[in-house]
Parts: sequence; C-alpha cells; structure tokens
Amino acid sequence: MAPVAANPLIQVTPGLMIWTIVCFLITFYVLKKFAFGRIQQTIDERRKRIREALDEADRARSEAQKLVEEHRATMAEARGQAEEILAEARKVAESQRRRLRDELEEDRQRRLEETSRQIEAETARSLAQIRREVADLTLLAAAKVTGKVLDSEDQRRLIDEAISSLDFSVLEEKTPA
Repeated sequence: MAPVAANPLIQVTPGLMIWTIVCFLITFYVLKKFAFGRIQQTIDERRKRIREALDEADRARSEAQKLVEEHRATMAEARGQAEEILAEARKVAESQRRRLRDELEEDRQRRLEETSRQIEAETARSLAQIRREVADLTLLAAAKVTGKVLDSEDQRRLIDEAISSLDFSVLEEKTPA
C-alpha cells in the first residue's frame, strides 16, 4: 500500500496526472497554433518600431548637430561680414571727412585769394583816387601861389612832378596781402 499523503493536492494520482498532461499539451498546442505566433509577431513589430525610432532619433540628433554647426558657421560669417561692413563704413566716413576738409580748405583758399584780389583792387583804386585828389590840390595850390590858371600842358607837367615827388610806396607796403 502506498503511503497516504496528508494533503490531497500532493497525492500522486496516475489518472489525474495523465489528464493534466493531456490538457496541458492540448492547451499548449492551441496556444502555439493561435496565440504564440501573434504574440511573437507583435513583439517583433514592437522591437522593429523601437529600433526604427532609435535610428530616427540618431538621425535627428545628427541632423540637429549639423544644423547647429551650420548655424554657428553662418553666425561667424555674419559677424565677419558685419565687421567688413563696419570697416568699409569707417573708410567711407573717413574719406568723406577728408574730402569735406579738402573742399573746405579749397573754398577757404579761394575766398582768401578773392578777398586779397578785392583788397588789391580797392587799394589800387584808392591810390588812384588819392593821386587825382593830390593833383587837384596841387593845381589849386599852384593857381593860388602863381595867381594864374595854367594851361593843360603846364598842369600835366606840375602834376607829374608833384606825384613823382610823393612816396606812395609806403601806402602800398602797408596793404595786407
């Protein structure tokens, strides 16, 4: 006789064991035929999607890195262009400043020369007027001293003698140049 186990679940019953194995094999066959394939297919699809997502993330990361590098290069190029533009603007400003200074200097020189010419012309005109007045005064003085009016030839001779005796060079030397 077989020893009796205290718990009926632990007892070895050959009929029950056979039916349990048969039920397990039938359940395993049905699961293998209908469930395991689909479950494995779902797992494989999910694995594939995860792998594709990881690859896409790697591509996106490398593309983002490339875009960052392009952006940095573009910014460096833009800074360089901005510096070139500033340097060119400074050159243009300096050139315009120099040109304006030269134009102002030329204008100043031209005005000085024009003023100088006007002063010389005015001086010459004043000297001519002084000579005429001296000649008239000389004629008047000669007429009063001699008591007679001189003819045109005598007047001319006396005027030339009076004018030649006067020193106009002092007046001409004092004129500003």
